[in-house]
Amino acid sequence: MSDFIVIPEKKTGPDKQFPLFGELVHHEHEQIVFCSRPEVGLKAIIAIHSTTLGPALGGVRMWNYKSEKEAITDVLRLSRGMTYKAAISGLNLGGGKAVIIGDPHTDKTEPMFRAFGRFIDGLAGRYLTAEDVGMTEREMEWIYSETKYVTGIPKAMGGSGDPSPVTAYGVYMGMKAAAQKAWGSDSLEGKRIGIQGAGSVATYLARHLRNENVKLYVTDIFDQKARTLARETGAEVVGPDEIYTLNLDILSPCALGGVVNDDTIGHLSCDIIAGGANNILDDEKKHGNMLRNRGILFAPDYVINAGGIINIASEMEGYNEKLAMEKASRIYDTTLRIFEFADEHDIPTIEASNRLAEERINAIGKVSNIYSSKSHFSYRKGEMYMRNRS
Repeated sequence: MSDFIVIPEKKTGPDKQFPLFGELVHHEHEQIVFCSRPEVGLKAIIAIHSTTLGPALGGVRMWNYKSEKEAITDVLRLSRGMTYKAAISGLNLGGGKAVIIGDPHTDKTEPMFRAFGRFIDGLAGRYLTAEDVGMTEREMEWIYSETKYVTGIPKAMGGSGDPSPVTAYGVYMGMKAAAQKAWGSDSLEGKRIGIQGAGSVATYLARHLRNENVKLYVTDIFDQKARTLARETGAEVVGPDEIYTLNLDILSPCALGGVVNDDTIGHLSCDIIAGGANNILDDEKKHGNMLRNRGILFAPDYVINAGGIINIASEMEGYNEKLAMEKASRIYDTTLRIFEFADEHDIPTIEASNRLAEERINAIGKVSNIYSSKSHFSYRKGEMYMRNRS
């Protein structure tokens, strides 16, 4: 008998072999898709967090990420936030998100976005995309040329157009709810409010606040954008770092996430944080508790910036702008309910919001286990009844 050598299998944990899968398990994602088309400059990532309540909906953002790891981390956090956003808003949608790695000011081309549309179409409705940071209606139209699974297309094409006005209105409603909780009145007149960012959502929000005669401060990493917004609204322009140290009643982050972190939290001098950015807290548990201990009321971002997804959901049902705004106004009551739940259970507001969202996901998830789809039977031996959700 021939001799042979058995090479023992190296014992390594799954996270060491596949760190990406470890991240998926940690964030409880269903699927992540990498999309590459070098000839048109496309490097994109689509993350589907949950489809328990319905197809995963979430915008595509284009950003010049410093690394692929940073892009993956961002898309995983954002897609998870979309699941909770849809759930807490009472929508029959799941959570997803996409990012395209590139400079939104110089790298956009029609072939790039049409290729991205093809990848979305290949997911057959598991993921529905929309407009997000770095995107405009033009790119949504290009994507729409290749797939029907896109929302936020121009109104002239039957869509809802730019979701920023409804998003900003929801943030405004959430901000007023926070004022009601903190001061016993939802009037913002005379309050010192700082807006971080001068993009579309920040612009529409600033217009609402101007009408309440607040003392407004704005900042942006692109100084000219901040100055343009300041000229329109009568705001005072401050530096990007200065916004963290101003003596404010309300800080409203409306740019990128992670701005309440270990470096900034000790400098904050405000009573309320209520903004349109996603994932404002760099670490939900840690920084949520730190804000609570400091007596700073946090209006969970995915709750008050849900106007965008509410707007898109309305588009899917046959767009009605008046109805979308009416639904966004309900963010006021949802935010107050979260504050009450947080007080009742002596927990941070972000934890209260997460629990309420998870309660709905779990409850509907149990119903979803009941088979109710259309069936067909082909009379071929060995075939089973198949679902047809078309």
